[in-house]
Amino acid sequence: MTDPVYVTEALIAEDIDAYLVSHQHKTMLRFITCGSVDDGKSTLIGRLLYDSKMIFEDQLAALEADSKRQGTQGQEIDFALLVDGLAAEREQGITIDVAYRFFNTETRKFIVADCPGHEQYTRNMVTGASTADLAVILVDARKGVLVQTRRHSYLCHLIGIKNLVLAVNKMDLVDYSQDVFDKIVADYTSFANSIGIESFTALPISGFKGDNITTLSATTPWYQGPTLVEHLETVEVNSARDAQRPFRLPVQWVNRPNLDFRGFSGLISTGSVKPGDEVTVLPSGKTSTVTRIVTMDGDLDEAFAGQSVTLCFADEVDCSRGDVIAAADNPPQAADQFEATIVWMNDDPLHVGRAYWMKLGTQLVSVTVQQPKYTVNVNNVGGSGDHIAAKTLELNAIGVATITTDKPVVFEPYSQNRTLGGFILIDKMTNGTVGAGILNFSLRRAQNVHWQAHDIGREAHAALKNQKPAVLWFTGLSGSGKSTIANLVEKKLHRMNRHTFLLDGDNVRHGLNKDLGFTEADRIENIRRIGEVSKLMADSGLIVITAFISPFRADRDMVRKMLPEGEFIEVFIDTPLSVAEERDVKGLYKKARAGELKNFTGIDSPYEAPEAPEVRIDTTALSIEDAADRIVNTLLGDG
Repeated sequence: MTDPVYVTEALIAEDIDAYLVSHQHKTMLRFITCGSVDDGKSTLIGRLLYDSKMIFEDQLAALEADSKRQGTQGQEIDFALLVDGLAAEREQGITIDVAYRFFNTETRKFIVADCPGHEQYTRNMVTGASTADLAVILVDARKGVLVQTRRHSYLCHLIGIKNLVLAVNKMDLVDYSQDVFDKIVADYTSFANSIGIESFTALPISGFKGDNITTLSATTPWYQGPTLVEHLETVEVNSARDAQRPFRLPVQWVNRPNLDFRGFSGLISTGSVKPGDEVTVLPSGKTSTVTRIVTMDGDLDEAFAGQSVTLCFADEVDCSRGDVIAAADNPPQAADQFEATIVWMNDDPLHVGRAYWMKLGTQLVSVTVQQPKYTVNVNNVGGSGDHIAAKTLELNAIGVATITTDKPVVFEPYSQNRTLGGFILIDKMTNGTVGAGILNFSLRRAQNVHWQAHDIGREAHAALKNQKPAVLWFTGLSGSGKSTIANLVEKKLHRMNRHTFLLDGDNVRHGLNKDLGFTEADRIENIRRIGEVSKLMADSGLIVITAFISPFRADRDMVRKMLPEGEFIEVFIDTPLSVAEERDVKGLYKKARAGELKNFTGIDSPYEAPEAPEVRIDTTALSIEDAADRIVNTLLGDG
């Protein structure tokens, strides 16, 4: 068999232009190597790079010098030393991350992600697998199927990687025993079937010796399947499957360099499109016909999945970033409630009920996550007890939960479309990515529950009361004086014939929220419910006054966004902790200091003061009467 590497080198030497053309049209396969620690991932990648001549002379020289110093010159090359990102990062004391390597053969280009094998780096492994067409799951022939083998296999299956290779490595250390290989394959088959993996390809290899990597090895005459490279060169990539699916293009931007041109640009996620095709713009549902497919290199007669293009329509259709252009005869759905599987990637746990940003394709929406239905015990997937009850998600946890977006998003289940089914969660305060997930399906209630329009709207309710609705949101430490000042504000407004209602934190916990405690998750849900009630009352034309500690900025901001611009008035009762603790009318601070009251704001639970409240009341400088007057004047536009 002719080595494809040397065929490529000959072509480069004879006709560099022909080589560049052939290289340009090669397909690209993205794959990952994963498995337990020390299963030989880095050695295997080093072997692939070496055999494809992607190891550079300076690297080889350094390795040979190191071998000479250690007295191992003339022995086999330790390929792991070239690419072991885990060891290098540990020595440098930096975060362990996925290491990406590149190589190519005569027929295909490759990007391989070397994923950490340690359990604590689950989020890194998921990141590497999220764009992969194939996963090489390594098993040490001496150890067989281990916990991390099952863990990584489950994650690959969860993420939707269809092509799995079970690479039984280090066969040279078990004398190339067929019995050992067959037993490992049988064990893995039993596990794979239990979690829904329908098929995989098993190979006996030695990354160190090179057995069955690029050529079939004489040491395993009982194996007549493909070599690893042969399999990598011929396996179907995602782009080939995506091309057979219905047309989808998430719009990244509207391209309008002049008044005579208007196009909608983006990366085709699935399917193909031609001029003359009828398409639908979602979520609006407007339809038109494609007139041109524009690229930097000129117009195309047809475009396919994986290409970035600009589409022009026959009609003036409203379309903007975040919309999805789809085949008119087979459009995706839009919904606002889903069952999702989430991998949590942040040191701080998930805050149930708090609003996060969700990025789905080019769509960016606000989303809340309910308490998980369960978390997955990935160390025992396929066995009993693989689902565990949980109130939140901790770092590296994988859970299934209901999520709700603030408006419908265009989607498809992740199993059908990675772009429209995979998302990331972003913390609104830090803009940091805190989680990644996949949409399993929309909930029926998201399609069965519709907004009912009423003839009498909020403007009519407000006009009848001869006032502008508003929510005065009092926030501050316990004992700051919120309830006292709020009560006086309502009395003043009542004397002015204003229609009001006062919601007090303690009173609400006697009824509507009596099922909630004082954990961070319960506090978030407490404020969410009050926000919804306040919105309904404001819709009826009332001036709503609330007096809640509401310690977290994100939750107060969530309520602000529920209301029309200008109707949410944040009133910060700014009282120092020492003053509030000195008052201690209810004796709560004393109990908290004694350890009898857990999660008490200001003691063992944080309070995030407003950064730009509409009204700030310094109770050390203003009397209660003056404070109430200032708030009323601000509300009525006199202050």
